[in-house]
This record gives sequence, structure tokens and C-alpha cells, in this order.
Amino acid sequence: MERSISKSLFFLQRLEAKISVIDRYIIVELIGPFFFGVGLFSSIGITIGAMFDLVRKVTESGLPISIAVQVFLLKMPEFIGLAFPMAMILATLMVYSQMSGHSEIVALRSCGINIYRMVIPAIILSLIVTALSFALNEVIVPNANYQSSIILEKTLDQENPPFKEKNIFYPEFGKVKQPDGSQDDTLTRLFYAEKFDGKYMKSITIVDRSQYGVDQIVSSKLATWNSAENIWDLFNGTIYLVSPNGSYRNIVKFDHQKLKLSRAPLDLAGKSRSYKQMNISQSYEYLELMRLSGNYREVIKTQVRIQQKFALPFVCIVMGLVGGALGIRPQRKANRGTSFGISVIIIFAYYLLSFITGAMGQKEILTPFLAGWLPNFLGLAVAVFLLVRAAR
Repeated sequence: MERSISKSLFFLQRLEAKISVIDRYIIVELIGPFFFGVGLFSSIGITIGAMFDLVRKVTESGLPISIAVQVFLLKMPEFIGLAFPMAMILATLMVYSQMSGHSEIVALRSCGINIYRMVIPAIILSLIVTALSFALNEVIVPNANYQSSIILEKTLDQENPPFKEKNIFYPEFGKVKQPDGSQDDTLTRLFYAEKFDGKYMKSITIVDRSQYGVDQIVSSKLATWNSAENIWDLFNGTIYLVSPNGSYRNIVKFDHQKLKLSRAPLDLAGKSRSYKQMNISQSYEYLELMRLSGNYREVIKTQVRIQQKFALPFVCIVMGLVGGALGIRPQRKANRGTSFGISVIIIFAYYLLSFITGAMGQKEILTPFLAGWLPNFLGLAVAVFLLVRAAR
């Protein structure tokens, strides 16, 4: 009995060693095509998405070549990040198709290794690439895109300041008690500044509607944010108190007046970043700013964008599984051109679906979570279906 158990343990140890060798073999085989795919797809992306525009700016706008090269290098991380999922499906499709074409899949199955076990190396590599993609898109890409934008603006328009210098407009929304006692969401305060020099707001007008109707109008020549007290300091202005019937009730002039108002107008006047220039943390800060302003449409749009930022790195896992499931099917001959074509079609279909679900999320047909994650869920379902079919 003990001898039989010893033999069984020895066999299991040998099988485990054999499987681990297979894992290492497949992962090593995947690494080469993966880096090839990253180089290929990122080169195509940056050529179409950045190089043509930079060449046009060099020839038409007089952009110095040294600046163009600098911007080109700063744009590269974005396209490398976008190339990760494409490279993942290309690598898994090529390697597993080659193994299937050389009858290695048949040999492994004859040794008792099932299809699901064979795709574990692809899952391991996909998890590593997912972590790299998340780090790249959070730490490097937003800052690189922002810096490239600043460099271009400073080079092509030296007078363009790093902030919005005219017409700062900030609406604030909240609940206002109506004459019938009900409370409705409506505009409570309207902030407008004609100019901003980086420190002072100039020619400010504030309309206060926190009560039903217009309660008061504040006009001031200068205003600055007091960070110590978290309030606004207004200078040389006038407060027009308004009666419920719309007539002026009183006029109060002041040299210095403190006003408790959100610092959102100052944030709006600062150099705003686009979606590609913000990481998740900055996106949440922008979301809070939009909530304070009451811009409901922008709130929904930002919520969808945040979910898409979370979902994007996990596309690598989906693509790794889909590529492995397609490549592991029985086939006579591996064809790299076919693998490349299939990869392009699948990636195009995924990004098209992502665009559609994102638009549906912004129209509130889907929740922000589903708008960001539905393409991943559908891709994962397709991968599982293909694996189950290949395992039969």
C-alpha cells in the first residue's frame, strides 16, 4: 500500500514538473510575439495619430524639429499603452496557432493536459501585462500627454497663459424652496469674472438665487481666493439687495468683503486637462468639481470615462483569452498573416463596441459601470464559449 502511494506521489511530482516546464515554454514563446506586436501596433498608432500632425506643424506653423521630436517622444507612452491589448491577442493567437499547426496541442492533450490548462500561461502573461498597462496609463501617460500639450502651446503661441484668462463662468445648483413649500433643483448662484491674471479675478458679478427669485447681486472689481480661510476676498464692490417683487431694496458699497463660495471658479480658471491628460484620481477631482457646478451632463460623461479607465487595462486579459481560444483550435498550418488580420478585426470590433457603449452610457441608456465594462464582459463570454467549444 505504501509503495503504491509512493508511486502515485512520484507520478504527480513528475506531472507537476512537466506542466511547469510547459508553462515556462509557452510563456517564453509568447514574449517574443508580444514585444513584436507592441512595436508594430504602437508604431502604426503613433504614425497615424501623432507624426502626420507634427510634420504638418513643422512645415506650416514653423514648429522647431527639436520640439517636434520632444512631443513625439512624449506621445509614445499613450500609443504603447493602446498597443498592449493588440499585442496580447496577436501573441496568443500566433503562438497557439503555431502549436496547433505543429500538432503540439494534440500531443499535450494525449498526455492528459486539457485545453483549459493550456491557456493558463496566456492568463499569467495577461495579468502581468494588465498590471503594466494600469501603471503606464495612471503614472506616465496622463503627465506625458499634458506636458506635450503645454510644450506645443508655449511654442506655437507664446502669449497663451497656463490658465483661462477671460470669461470665467461658474453656475452652482442646489435645492431652492418654492412658494408652495416644495424644493426644486435649480440655479442657486451664478459667478462670472471678466478676466483672470493668475491671481486676481477682475470685474466680478455674482447673482445669488439661494432664496426663491433673485436675492442679491454682488459686483466687485477684484476677487482672490483666501486659502487660509477657504473663502473669497472681494475688493471695491457693491451689493444690490433685491426685494421679492424684483425692486432694489438696498445698496451696500464695500472696500473689502468676504464671501463663502466654493473655490470651483478658481479651479475652472486653471489650466484644465482633457480626458487623456487625467489619471483616475484627477478624474475623480474633476467629477467632484462638476458635481459642485451642477453640470449633470458632464458628471455622467466623467463617470463613464472613469469606468473606462478602470476597464481598459483588463482588456489585455480578455484579448489573451480570446487569442488563445482561437489559436488552440485544430488547424493544419499556422499563418502569421491570418493571425495579424484576425487580431486587427477583433481589436476594431472591441473599440467600436466600447465607443457605442460609452455613448449609450452618456445618454443614460446604460449605467456608467456597464458602459465601461460591458465590452470586457462580452469579450470574456466569447472567450469562454470558444474555449468550451475547443475542449469538446
